[in-house]
Amino acid sequence: MREDLVRGDLMRGAWGSIPGLVHAAADRYGDAEAVVEGRTRISYAELGARVERAAAACVANGVQAGDRVAIWAPNSLDWIVSALGAVSAGAVLVPLNTRFKGAEAAYVLARSRARLLFVTGTFLGTSYVASLRRAASEGPGPKGPGSEGPGNGPLPGLPHLEQVVVLSDDAPSDFRTWKDFLASGDGVGEPEVRARSAALAPDSPSDIIFTSGTTGRPKGAVITHAQTLRAYEVWSELAGLRAGDRYLIVNPFFHTFGYKAGVIACLMRGATMIPQPVFNVDTALANIASERISVLPGPPTLHQSLLDHPSRDAYDLSALRLVVTGAAVVPLRLVERLRTELGVGTVLTAYGLSEASGIVTMCRRGDEPAVIASTSGRAIPDTEVKVVGPTGAASPPGSPGEVLVRGFNVMRGYFEDPQSTAAVLTPDGWLRTGDVGVLDSAGNLRITDRIKDMFIVGGFNAYPAEIEQLLMLHPDVADAAVIGVPDARLGEVGKAFVVRRPGSVATADDLIAWSRREMANYKVPRSVEFVGELPRNASGKVVKGELRGRAREV
Repeated sequence: MREDLVRGDLMRGAWGSIPGLVHAAADRYGDAEAVVEGRTRISYAELGARVERAAAACVANGVQAGDRVAIWAPNSLDWIVSALGAVSAGAVLVPLNTRFKGAEAAYVLARSRARLLFVTGTFLGTSYVASLRRAASEGPGPKGPGSEGPGNGPLPGLPHLEQVVVLSDDAPSDFRTWKDFLASGDGVGEPEVRARSAALAPDSPSDIIFTSGTTGRPKGAVITHAQTLRAYEVWSELAGLRAGDRYLIVNPFFHTFGYKAGVIACLMRGATMIPQPVFNVDTALANIASERISVLPGPPTLHQSLLDHPSRDAYDLSALRLVVTGAAVVPLRLVERLRTELGVGTVLTAYGLSEASGIVTMCRRGDEPAVIASTSGRAIPDTEVKVVGPTGAASPPGSPGEVLVRGFNVMRGYFEDPQSTAAVLTPDGWLRTGDVGVLDSAGNLRITDRIKDMFIVGGFNAYPAEIEQLLMLHPDVADAAVIGVPDARLGEVGKAFVVRRPGSVATADDLIAWSRREMANYKVPRSVEFVGELPRNASGKVVKGELRGRAREV
């Protein structure tokens, strides 16, 4: 693959903006199947028409260029249409995590001063409308500059939120249904919508992705149209996504990887999107077989569960040809199992974060299996990656340090938060990721941990992700997470939370004894707790804070 050709294509700026991409996809792929949702199947031309109608409704309801429009809903066709419609009207998209509670959602809505919200009705047994109304009435907390004022919207605690549209046929009287909202735009003509889209500059903000908030209040990374388009044309090229691919999108749309490596990448290549609202292994297997799924990115735990499902052989998974994984520790044997047991021709690993448009490094097709299994690949074209020690000096190959990235993919900053922006962006443009990694002599990056997760055992730095990867080599271990806990003699020691493989009777003593044979003494967990499953967020990352809380209670 000629990376110089990729750069040349991108520099020509074929689409200009995300609505430009939507229009081009509708023209180029026309009758090809764009989205499959249950019995609903729509073509690219139909998707383009639906997006344009949603954009017209946004314009009719007063959305101006640069206004923030939020969406709080699971993966669905309506998510795709409403989000792309808002962006086509010039709005800046603010996706909300579907795992948020009402107060968390209200905080992001207040902080971003969102003017319009698209929300699901009930999801996973929770009424989002009710929880949001309750939280807003109690006050969402800090709102950010300019958020004061009584407001006249449906939620008094969110004065800037003028309308709430429920992506359903039913809505409370002070909210609107999706059908009613769309109908309100029927008086807005196509020229007006196209003019709004055409006015967007490549460096206009396209979205604000709020970080998970694991180290404090969530912060919104501002990404532009040009950054998004350039990054995911690179991703599509490196992955080998192509027209006719059938892509099961399990990664949540509120996450950069689900929205951009999913929806945006499919629009670029004319692949068919099959959104899955929540990961369920039986549903995924059924979708892969019935829809002849060829592309399935996702965290390692997703692919592990497919491989280990007792009824896997009852499903025809032969169409699968491309898997891209990352976001967590990738067990060394997972790559080979995908290749040998499922016959997946291309398995790639990648690394990214919201502040860098979701992509920093990626393996290349043709890389040696050992590189794909043990690293996240090399920097994508036109970006730089380095690893630095505590003084800021570059670490030599093989030595761990903080990962820094510089390039076109780095965010413009955190939304209206210059202090937090200055803490992570250096004056010369390097983004401090907060991740600990090691670069090899060929420039391949291996993420070993988050800086905040590292613990010190008797003066030695212990990286949980490294220990977890070693534990995953044990034949009785299906999943593992390690945290540091206080120790009177050594300061801190490791505690492992382990999910046994079905039928395993391994004990804590067994695993500790095995660990002493397989890893340096300071890395060996001093205690093991067996659990049915590890707590994970919607993007597949283990929620270490929950495990630390559990450890403190013991």
